[in-house]
Amino acid sequence: MTGTTLRDRALLRISGEEARSFLQGLLTRDVLTLADGQPRWTGLLSPQGKALFDLILWADGDDVLIDCEAAQADAIARRLTLYRLRRKVAIARDESLAVHWSPEAAGRPHDPRLPALGHRWLAPAGDGDAAAAFRAHRLALGIFEGVEELGQDQILWLEANAGELGGVDYDKGCYVGQENTARMHYRNKVNRRLVAMPLSDADEKRQRAALPDMGLSIELRRVETLDPARLPGWLADAIEGQAAQ
Repeated sequence: MTGTTLRDRALLRISGEEARSFLQGLLTRDVLTLADGQPRWTGLLSPQGKALFDLILWADGDDVLIDCEAAQADAIARRLTLYRLRRKVAIARDESLAVHWSPEAAGRPHDPRLPALGHRWLAPAGDGDAAAAFRAHRLALGIFEGVEELGQDQILWLEANAGELGGVDYDKGCYVGQENTARMHYRNKVNRRLVAMPLSDADEKRQRAALPDMGLSIELRRVETLDPARLPGWLADAIEGQAAQ
């Protein structure tokens, strides 16, 4: 790994007196209680509860910084602008800061999805690029992000393992896609999961993305067809717990 800057990430600053209440009605995590140094992974969903964009939120006083794919930052800003209407909210790129990652960085926040992902923080950009190292580390843990891996308006948020990775608050009130997401959760109906398989074992009918450089096929498979021994421990434990309910 060279440096700690994730150069494939960008930051959007959401500011204005209604910034937090605006995001509260759109995203799957509680934005009103977002605190400094405690990032939250969240989703911006379709009305049917399918993933459009996954985001990491950071508090900066009353403002919220959205840590997102650099390639999708403008599209995310446009989507948020569609919902803004007459609210007193500003949406803009923040070039003064960058997203950083390191597997070990004492005193820095853990990635909000899973502590094993390492540490993540915001600071001015440094030399080098840690994006490839983080991607390899993340995929080794079976955690997916971005439009390439999650698709866009293709899979339900809970099928992307959002419940297990802290990507949804079930008691925060309404947001776009909330009805179907809550129904799946309370009925224990997450029947399919996004998983990584060796590319040599790919099932093209279930494949959502092929990653030849990693030798992986990202697929949406039915839970009953999955071998727990081939899953990351956190996901195998979650599926076992769901089956026991």
